[in-house]
Amino acid sequence: MAGSSSSIEKRLAEPASESPSRGITQRPPGVSPSLNPPTLPPGQRLSPPLPALSSVPSSDPPLITDVLPIVPTSVTTSPSNYGRINAENESNLSLFDDLPSRRARNPRLQSSPRSMSRDSQLSQGAGESTALQQRQKQAHHRQDLDMRRKRHRATPITLSALPPELVDAILSHLSAQELAFVAATCRALRKHAMSDFHWHRLVQHNVPGQAVTRPGPFSSYRELYVAHDRVWFLPKYKIWFCDRDLMGKLIVTRLDQRRGCIEGYQLLAVSNRSTFQHWSADSQVIIHGFEPQVKLHLDKPVVQFRVRDRQEDGGFSSRPGANRFADEMPMALEERMGAMFSNFLLTRPLDPKTAEEKLDTDYPYDNIWPPPTIPARHHVSGARSGQGVVELSPDDRPRSQWDVSDQTFRIRQWMEMAGTPAPPRLLGRTPAGPPDLGLTGVHIGEEIITYSTLDPVLYTPTPTKPWRGIWVGDYSGHGCEFLLINQPDDPPATDAELGLVRDDDETDESWEKRRTEARMYRGRFEAIKLTGDPNVPRGEYTFVADDLGPKGFVGVAADEPFVGARVVHSQGHIAGTGFVRDKYIESQLLLLSPDRLAQYWVGFGHISFFERVHIDDFLVP
Repeated sequence: MAGSSSSIEKRLAEPASESPSRGITQRPPGVSPSLNPPTLPPGQRLSPPLPALSSVPSSDPPLITDVLPIVPTSVTTSPSNYGRINAENESNLSLFDDLPSRRARNPRLQSSPRSMSRDSQLSQGAGESTALQQRQKQAHHRQDLDMRRKRHRATPITLSALPPELVDAILSHLSAQELAFVAATCRALRKHAMSDFHWHRLVQHNVPGQAVTRPGPFSSYRELYVAHDRVWFLPKYKIWFCDRDLMGKLIVTRLDQRRGCIEGYQLLAVSNRSTFQHWSADSQVIIHGFEPQVKLHLDKPVVQFRVRDRQEDGGFSSRPGANRFADEMPMALEERMGAMFSNFLLTRPLDPKTAEEKLDTDYPYDNIWPPPTIPARHHVSGARSGQGVVELSPDDRPRSQWDVSDQTFRIRQWMEMAGTPAPPRLLGRTPAGPPDLGLTGVHIGEEIITYSTLDPVLYTPTPTKPWRGIWVGDYSGHGCEFLLINQPDDPPATDAELGLVRDDDETDESWEKRRTEARMYRGRFEAIKLTGDPNVPRGEYTFVADDLGPKGFVGVAADEPFVGARVVHSQGHIAGTGFVRDKYIESQLLLLSPDRLAQYWVGFGHISFFERVHIDDFLVP
């Protein structure tokens, strides 16, 4: 989004004078006035914005009053969409003051974080006498165990000699590969390892959001699992976003139980409401209506692994030198028309040190995906957008199961003119697929697209982080875009550290509510684009609030349609076409509910809405 204010300084929500000419409601002592700015003579500039409201002696929070009527009109792509400066005119970028960069390096996610709780740290300070007693008890216990082991050492019990229910209980903790190893030991254990009880569990583990009740066209769940053994991580993590161009793409992957196939479709959104209204608190501010309709583009799958594809590779998977993890997997997509081809590639993650070095550079971060704004366990090398012929290093391809990343994958797609000579071999100079799936003609418009998933903890809301999740937002002329709302964890804090003191006559319910809100309205709030636009691309911040707590608190809105919403300071990210001359400008975030937000772009003079997307609604075909 580009542009803003020439002679008008960015309008912050701050205390205003109580002049009747501004329509401010008179308030009794102890109540803060409206957050509208004072009236200035023509040509006079506003003074720099006041700092955020801090603790006020009054118990009532500052209010934003509703004094002007709401005038509905229809939306157009003209400057009238914006109450102050046209955001679609990029020449207005220079009119904004450039705030400090909001880029923050999120810590790398760990598969098994090791941290000590405060209680465990305190427990280390136990008295020496207690510790001595515990060591003595442990020593006696070890002696008893040693004696028992010696008595039973002469009569060992084999795994196959255990009751069947105990054997199954033990095998229920094994992975698919470990079950295969057990099945190769003896006939007795093979019978247990081949049981559909275990393979149904493995399939269900990789299919969240729906109960698996049938193996599709197969006679057993083991056959279903084996048919897709390399790609079960796709439905397991379900959400995938890519680095294609500046806009990117968001897809949802799932299992179709009836057909026994794994497929992924692009998630799209359109807004059904095309009206706007003037804000009653400031007639120069326009509120854009937003009622998004989110759905999957079912006519055009992005990823699809059907049952028969495994048997129709023309012997490609059994050729000399084949590697089932490094080779590309052709996808015969249902909509293939006009000689369009797509191959699926497994990926090998970069080592953490190399990834950190590349992510420390400026955009586009040496084409590493995902970008540094999004916490991730794995990072991989991507391809530059628009690159004609794409060659990946052999180090980018896994050579064994243990090299495979379950957090990322690639798709190579191209068009082909039939009857033309074959192109040079790419991707490590190995064929890209069987002869009948795209190796016989010239590749046109070839590109490699890298996808990454999101760790579920990033988009799963909690009582203290209720806005975590996948959201869709209104970006005016750019349409709807998908966001990740990330609320990083805060260090633990006691009631005293949060400034909480219980009143003598306060009820338990009221006290617990205050304690919860103090921990909920706290910490950093990041809105990161999963899909982008020509100005601010995918993977970049769209707005950031440094603190939802007292340091960022502006007030409580009293004007329709935001009555009762908490308002905090934020910084909006804007740029010219091609993500040039990007900068952060002053804005305000309105926390309407855990499922709906509003962002006030002060310089542009308009307010846009954001709504939560429930991904699980799209997991059942």
